[in-house]
Amino acid sequence: MAQNDAPESIQQVKKELTELRKTIRYHNNRYYNEDNPEISDYEYDQLMLRLKAIEAKYPELITKNSPTQVVGGQARRTAGVLVKHDVPMLSLQDVFSKEEIFAFVEELQQELEAPEFVVEEKIDGLSMALRYEDGELVRAITRGDGIVQGEDVTENAKVIHDVKKKLKDKLPYFEIRGEVYMEKKAFDAVNARQELLGLKPFANPRNCAAGTLRQLDSRITKERHLSLFIFNLQTARGRTFTTHTEAYDFMKKQGIKVIHGYKVCHTADEVWQAITAIGENRGNLPYDIDGAVVKLNNLADREKLGATAKVPRWAIAYKYPPEEKETVIRKIELSVGRTGRITPTAVFDPIRLCGTTVERATLHNQDFIDNLDVRIGDTVRVYKSGEIIPKVKEVVKEKRPAGTEPFVIGTTCPVCGAPAVREPDTSDIKCKNPSCPAQLESHILNFVGRSAMDIKGLGEAAIHRLIEDGFIATIADLYRLGGKREELIEKGIIGKEKNTDKVLAAIEASKENEPQRLLTGLGIPGIGRTAARELMLHFGSIDALAKASEEEILEVRDMGEISAKAIVQYFNDPASQKILAAFRAAGVNFTLEDTGLVDEKFAGKTFVITGTLPSLSRKDAAALIESHGGRVAGSVSKKTDYLVAGEAAGSKLQKATDLGITILDEAGLQALLED
Repeated sequence: MAQNDAPESIQQVKKELTELRKTIRYHNNRYYNEDNPEISDYEYDQLMLRLKAIEAKYPELITKNSPTQVVGGQARRTAGVLVKHDVPMLSLQDVFSKEEIFAFVEELQQELEAPEFVVEEKIDGLSMALRYEDGELVRAITRGDGIVQGEDVTENAKVIHDVKKKLKDKLPYFEIRGEVYMEKKAFDAVNARQELLGLKPFANPRNCAAGTLRQLDSRITKERHLSLFIFNLQTARGRTFTTHTEAYDFMKKQGIKVIHGYKVCHTADEVWQAITAIGENRGNLPYDIDGAVVKLNNLADREKLGATAKVPRWAIAYKYPPEEKETVIRKIELSVGRTGRITPTAVFDPIRLCGTTVERATLHNQDFIDNLDVRIGDTVRVYKSGEIIPKVKEVVKEKRPAGTEPFVIGTTCPVCGAPAVREPDTSDIKCKNPSCPAQLESHILNFVGRSAMDIKGLGEAAIHRLIEDGFIATIADLYRLGGKREELIEKGIIGKEKNTDKVLAAIEASKENEPQRLLTGLGIPGIGRTAARELMLHFGSIDALAKASEEEILEVRDMGEISAKAIVQYFNDPASQKILAAFRAAGVNFTLEDTGLVDEKFAGKTFVITGTLPSLSRKDAAALIESHGGRVAGSVSKKTDYLVAGEAAGSKLQKATDLGITILDEAGLQALLED
């Protein structure tokens, strides 16, 4: 039967398989290569279970590169050179129920004679192999692709306290595998330092540990206090081991830190009791675990059973349900964003989830609050989406105290007291006062940002003071600050004399910016840097755009109806017209004098840039592409023509590969330009 004549159901199955595999590959890359997962282990596991179920039903549709057939990660060059694996570092098959555990144990009992099982904690970290020659540590390697090669992280491994540099028994060759992780206490200290330095905190200990192990500077690795548990003997020469626990005993005598609390079991009941005990103690551990591992104790039995292309047949990982905890909501705060949207946030008693302490979670909007019936004083169950973002799952209504009342956002802005109105056909309630201080603060932060007017030196604290002390009521008032220099210095709002003059000079210099920067800074919904440039290339000036109709704006490349409507509404608003008049009076540039176009070799082509290029910064690469008529977008889509990828390219590279998009390095970009 020809493919086109296949039953519709098979076509649907193939389509779902394609989407599932694509989605799983994307999340594999986020987890293994970028150390920045977007979804929880549980959500990922559900995707894999669905994929396995379909492939079990339609084995003829299994492909060699399906995520069920390959290990998830890829070796990267960020930490060092790539090293070949002597022994594959395979992943484990995940199971989620008591029945699956019993089936695994009983199957091996039928195949082997009186097998013993070892049950251990499954540490949530980054896998690493250590190689010793004549008792000396010679190499430390990450899992990488799990089969062929991993990254050399020897220098970083040597500064981890738990890594043994010399063994008492100098075996000719001894390779072991363990998990690099970060204790909760060490993780909190790292994040406290990140906040002190004004840097972005890490999402969870696993991400922090993985990123730290791949650091190029071992001093940073040392100061972050990583930990290591060894959980397997990979191979040895010079001594023979009969069992896994015998190898553990040998390692302990060498001073090697092996995973603690492991238990030897003989029956399925004993295995399940050990798994249950680990789960019950999960919250008391100083580190995060994401499951329990069940493995054969006898090494000869392991050799006999072997492995599939992806997982050993002699071990299995039980995954506990997503961690969630109960807490009590003490208040619900309302905040106002740049567009006037009011967002409710639950503030609750602090709880520990996935390695971090959380005490806040968004409640999104009134509909979300109503659907869950969330009230102040309620006990709620909180979990982490993607093990990163805290979310309220449900209200424990049997614990609701007497006298609670439904929470209503109301019809008044919590910041300025102006009317707040629910937008038609949406869940958004917005403050209708364009001069609302909360909106103004967010608006100014956007206006002075790098993608807009790029006015350096004006941070959130300074902007808050400028608004609070009455120096700024609109974004245009920034250009009046020069006349208030002495008062600014006297009050120390921006800083002392030198810093104040520096900021005022940056504001003055921004008047000469290209008009697309001003357009970006106006904060029109949907109009970012790329769209603003396209609009200015088409219309030539802010004034011309202000006079354009929706139909004329829709002629601009990639411009949609919603954005066109928002532009027309902005320029027709009297408050906006007043702000534009103030800009004009201050001498802010409205006209595109030089398009920056050298030629139009890249006209009609959309590029995305990712990773670190050898000689060009991303900003320079974008300018080069745009000077030849190309468009630079921030994310990969079906409309992308080329991905320019440098060192340590992340998920964008994977997505471009999946979509069949042409991938260029810096030399390829230059060659394309020359052609």
